Amino acid sequence: MLNKKLLSVTCTLFIGMLAGCNSDDSENQGQQDEETINPKKKVSFTILHTNDNHGRFWHNADGEYGMAARKTLIDSIREDVEAEGNVVLVLSGGDVNTGVPESDIQDAEPDFKGMNAIQYDAMAVGNHEFDNPLTVLEKQRSWASFPMLSANIYKAGGGRYFEPYKVFDINGVNLALIGFTTEDTVKIGNPEYISELTFTDPKVEAPKIIAEIKEKGEADIIMAVTHMGHYADAKSGSNAPGDVALARSLPEGELNAIIGGHSQNPVCMEAGNQSYADFKPGDDCAPDQQNGTYIMQAHEWGKYVGRADFEYEDGKLTLMSYKLIPVNLKQAVVDESGNETGDLEFIQPEITKDPELFAELEVFQKKGEAGLDVKLAETDSKLEGDRGVVRNQQTNLGRLIAMAQSDRVKADFAIMNSGGVRASIEAGDISYRDVLTVQPFGNSVSLATMTGAEVKEYLGSVATKTRGSGAYAQISGVNMTVHCSTSTVEISTINGGTFDENTEYTFTIPSFNAAGGDGYPEISTIDSGFIDADVLQGFFKDKGMINAADYNPNGEIVYNDSSTGLGCDAA
Repeated sequence: MLNKKLLSVTCTLFIGMLAGCNSDDSENQGQQDEETINPKKKVSFTILHTNDNHGRFWHNADGEYGMAARKTLIDSIREDVEAEGNVVLVLSGGDVNTGVPESDIQDAEPDFKGMNAIQYDAMAVGNHEFDNPLTVLEKQRSWASFPMLSANIYKAGGGRYFEPYKVFDINGVNLALIGFTTEDTVKIGNPEYISELTFTDPKVEAPKIIAEIKEKGEADIIMAVTHMGHYADAKSGSNAPGDVALARSLPEGELNAIIGGHSQNPVCMEAGNQSYADFKPGDDCAPDQQNGTYIMQAHEWGKYVGRADFEYEDGKLTLMSYKLIPVNLKQAVVDESGNETGDLEFIQPEITKDPELFAELEVFQKKGEAGLDVKLAETDSKLEGDRGVVRNQQTNLGRLIAMAQSDRVKADFAIMNSGGVRASIEAGDISYRDVLTVQPFGNSVSLATMTGAEVKEYLGSVATKTRGSGAYAQISGVNMTVHCSTSTVEISTINGGTFDENTEYTFTIPSFNAAGGDGYPEISTIDSGFIDADVLQGFFKDKGMINAADYNPNGEIVYNDSSTGLGCDAA
């Protein structure tokens, strides 16, 4: 408490700035003075976040998500928060690119322009930012009105390719935001485009950057925006270590929070933070907390906006509330008897689309739609390419794509990485739009020749890639038993003939994997001259009618030492 003498001095020093000083309310006035002198004592702010947009600037056929509705939601939250005198930061966990033809053929220009309109403050650089030549990435960087952050990507001649971090002023409190990109980009990025770049281990890079920030006295709060993936209890399998491993690698609380992406899951945890909750749209969500670090991720495609409300006081950061807000997501309508009617309804009240952004994006949408809807063929039932399925078991679409590639060059068998299968094709007509949605990367089909003994060794490495990862191999034309624990295979037939270690075999594989992508062994191949999407387009046109069951797995591959029998488990 200030005594009257000190209060008099204080009033004299601040005359003209302070009014109403008198001895009757000395205690209250002293508290006011202290807050004026030390504005860092207590600050509230909100972080809004999305990740893995993958070209979804436009709403889907059911009217779900889309950037125009996202803008309305974020603008509303920003208005409410700023009305209280607080600050909002809007962050992206990366992977703006790849996934929807209308975006892909326009180099994700509508997505970056949409992010500008929404007023994103920063984004992590994702691995799919390298799906195109670096000239395209540089163009995207020029479009973005916000920094693209990554502290662990270096140019061939030295020096970082992106800004490592940015400092934001939160009403007098400085927040440093560091960017990190998964080191798996070396495996899952196109080697043709990233050969001149080096991706270092974020766990090695983080202490150096944090020390630099502290030495300069630049920040009171240190956070990271990452594209590394969230793996419960740090069990990443064959994936590179993700956000949990990063948090655990540092002294406790060294990073206040990690806003992530890459694994495309809603990070909502059960008590104890070792397993995921059974989260459904509209449910409560408890983010992960590891080693004093909050960890958050908002699923994918802008389906949700994550909202984290923080309070910083006396050097301590507290998460006051957290939620994943659905963006016009729908659910099945159920009648009084508990049966689904076939209709859909919004889970929460519909968010109107921002009219100005809607009009701007509509121009891009119409431009992208032109020429994509010509019918190529039709399928009698679903061709399965959903991420959660195709990365965990052999599917008819994964095998069809592999077969299409081997048929095109008359190879004995085919290997297709499941990470290159980006969507399913529903029953009905198949268009070129479907083809580009399923295979957006434009990889060449490569042709390899090996002896049977070499094939056996190669498949021992490839066929044992972890279930759940994009490296998981879809294989056509081979009957074999896979031993997960020893990374070996026993092959019985190839292309219908008895396997012989001394016979030479040819097989197709995406150029991406032949060059070492997804952690596959780098092998010598011949470029067939065919692009994957063009091969699939030609296959559908030639067939006309697809009987999906013809491509279903039929016990050709047996996995031993596997909890499911569908593939090798994460360690």
